[in-house]
Amino acid sequence: MAKAKSKLRVTLLKRAAGRKPRHAECVRGLGLRRIRHTVEVIDTPENRGMINKVSYLLKVEEA
Repeated sequence: MAKAKSKLRVTLLKRAAGRKPRHAECVRGLGLRRIRHTVEVIDTPENRGMINKVSYLLKVEEA
């Protein structure tokens, strides 16, 4: 049986407009669209890298 992947709940707290273009791309890559928008993403190294890059804009919780 496949092992269940853990998920992270990510919330955008500050807007990405006016930030470095790569940071805005990371926010969009995580699926976040507006302030206080929350999404659940699978805990992978790729997603962790994007979260670490823009951690000053986000709130992250275990889902």
